[in-house]
Amino acid sequence: METPKKSDLRERALRLLARREHTRVELAQKLSRYVEEDDDLNGLIEDLAQSGLVSDQRFAEHFINAKQKRFGHLKIAHELKSKGVDAESIARLTVTSREQELESARKVWQKKFPSLPANAAERAKQMRFLQGRGFTNDTIFRLFKTTD
Repeated sequence: METPKKSDLRERALRLLARREHTRVELAQKLSRYVEEDDDLNGLIEDLAQSGLVSDQRFAEHFINAKQKRFGHLKIAHELKSKGVDAESIARLTVTSREQELESARKVWQKKFPSLPANAAERAKQMRFLQGRGFTNDTIFRLFKTTD
């Protein structure tokens, strides 16, 4: 079998980036199993970042836009952190998500539960559902206060 060329790692990275945005950390994780002794993975990722092909900021913006209608900012922030986006960027980018969180929570809640909770147990179940979606307790309490 033919040994892979040095440019194969770059080509693999470009194929991954052509499918969707990736953070530097994600890309490094995906490419790490293909690295050979003479490959410079960190250098490759830095080159891709300098050329604008990899951007944690752009990834975070796309991720937030895709998820903010279904999840609260706590879950979004946790997912971004797990994908390697720095805390400062997360805080800055989730500001818009937090501003729209009450409306998002209302839509998610109405889609899942067609009627108001009939008793305390049902209310607790609905609140746990919203917490699982990453909405803050403050948002959940405001939602139930406005729907009572």
